[in-house]
Amino acid sequence: MAVTEEQVREALTRVIDPELKQDLVTLQMVRQIAIGDAGDVTVGVALTIPGCPLKATIDQDVRREVQTVEGVASVHVDFTSMSEDERAQLATRLRGGRPPQPAGELSVSPRTRIIAVASGKGGVGKSSLTVNLAIAFQQLGLEVGVIDADIYGFSVPGMLGIHQRPVTVDSMIVPPVAHGLKTISIGYFMDEGGAVLWRGPMLHKAMQQFLSDVHWGELDVLLIDMPPGTGDVAISLGSLLPHSEAVVVTTPQAAAQRVAERAAAVSERVNMRVVGVVENMAYRVCPCCGERDELFGSGGGASLAGHLEVPLLAQIPLEPALREGGDSGVPFTVSQPDSPAAVAIRELAERLHSMRTQDPVQRIRKPLKIV
Repeated sequence: MAVTEEQVREALTRVIDPELKQDLVTLQMVRQIAIGDAGDVTVGVALTIPGCPLKATIDQDVRREVQTVEGVASVHVDFTSMSEDERAQLATRLRGGRPPQPAGELSVSPRTRIIAVASGKGGVGKSSLTVNLAIAFQQLGLEVGVIDADIYGFSVPGMLGIHQRPVTVDSMIVPPVAHGLKTISIGYFMDEGGAVLWRGPMLHKAMQQFLSDVHWGELDVLLIDMPPGTGDVAISLGSLLPHSEAVVVTTPQAAAQRVAERAAAVSERVNMRVVGVVENMAYRVCPCCGERDELFGSGGGASLAGHLEVPLLAQIPLEPALREGGDSGVPFTVSQPDSPAAVAIRELAERLHSMRTQDPVQRIRKPLKIV
């Protein structure tokens, strides 16, 4: 049976661009399809930019899907890159045919639920909690994005194993994707070992770009990994996203609880509604006997929740798998989904999801105000 171009094109509709989240045919990335007499197929694919970091992934996926067509003996992928006009047309299609948005207008959908994960101090596991909570939301079938707003101490790229720079399509930043999550971080634009030496106005500009220049699409949840403390970034995000929610992370010690109270106070002052407290590193489960060992004391999370008059949403145990996942780039909710900490975070995601209001809060779209 002779292979037809229609069969090959239909197979290519199953090849999804990892970052743009649409198939190659819909994105008009498929160029020529040549079929030889012996069933040898050549597919021309136009990448968004020369040297696309996901070229190998697309090559593998095209070969796999086209090879399933009956009669195909071999598959060769011939890569080219889009012209500037083609990238501009692609950006228009990604926006649903809408013109480019005015400068400073948010690209986040009004239907997206925005949750800031905040803490008063560093070292409480806020970033690892954010990443694994995002995975747990994604496992519930939600479209999830993550903003690494910890500009000076960014860690999300390493925790997700992302090492390439984001692709830019006609001034639109396409966020890198890992484990089904769309993410953006200043770490994607830094050289290895680089440091950020910015003052307040530059931090404001970065947050504005993360929320306006990045193509987030129709997300269900956008998690923001906040920097520790009560500085410029919290004020900026409060100005941009005045009706978002905040989850405050603490550890069991009384000292951490007192510092976390200040982070909660700032969230309230910038109109972020604190929806609950998460006590991280609450205890350790002994691998031998299963007993709980409260290494850092107890009661800090419950005391903070009572003081803020919000629920204690979860107590997350301390596990070596959490640290190992951060080092390897594979979150432990992916590598060890049945571990006690992963189960606790999945229950946290389910509880937060059940707390969503029936009518999504309409976000106020306005330029950034520097306070």
